[in-house]
Amino acid sequence: MMRRKHFFSLILGAGVALSAAVVSAETLTVSAAASLTNAFTEIGKGFEAANPGNTVEFNFAASGALLQQIVQGAPVDVFAAADQETMDKAVAGSHIKINTRVNFVGNGLVVIVPKDGKLKIAALKDLTGANVKRVAIGNPSTTPNGRYARAAMQAAGVWEAVEPKLVLAENVRQSLSYVGRGEVEVGFVFTTDADEDKVNVALTVPTVARDEKSGQWNPSPIVYPIAEVATSKSKLSAAFIAYVRSPDGQKVLERYGFLPIQ
Repeated sequence: MMRRKHFFSLILGAGVALSAAVVSAETLTVSAAASLTNAFTEIGKGFEAANPGNTVEFNFAASGALLQQIVQGAPVDVFAAADQETMDKAVAGSHIKINTRVNFVGNGLVVIVPKDGKLKIAALKDLTGANVKRVAIGNPSTTPNGRYARAAMQAAGVWEAVEPKLVLAENVRQSLSYVGRGEVEVGFVFTTDADEDKVNVALTVPTVARDEKSGQWNPSPIVYPIAEVATSKSKLSAAFIAYVRSPDGQKVLERYGFLPIQ
């Protein structure tokens, strides 16, 4: 009889443990800039392996569009943007937990042309030439890529001449597709999105920002921030951010061409 009681106690204990494991299992929702698609997909798998039973679901899009989703109540736990401006707006609207905001990686901006194209772009002023009829950039109102590209062209004094040629994309990956398919002669993308199998990099573009007081254009590196969303109740948010910033996460980002931050 004692053995049977012991046996049922073990079964009951195992059931409670299994139930606890099911309850503790969690799905973490991460909204991240489109340029992070490949790197974060791999990082997500690594995070899941390090946290068995838990799942990471990603939503990739333009940073501005992702913020609007969060503002409208989308159930998001972690937000990773491709620029500081978008995250600043998130802070201003109290949409993130401010003390969790950290920078985690850098990127660059390049001008690309179709793989089989013969167009030569040696400087941004070349975009004003008659042989350039269409230029793809992310929509500056919603994408960091578009804002970086616009600032670079404004600083170079070519924005007004190039603006009528613009083909606005929903995100940087769409700009890449436009160029890769030969639908436009030129496009602006992040360094990490310049797929060598589809396009050629014609020009590396210095990123700049205008000083509000002096009106001067100063160097402004591309730095990506990440933070927990204010409405998130996930216990995994902080762990995911820590994993992204860990040596394992940084190795993945570096492999996809992202730059370490100082």
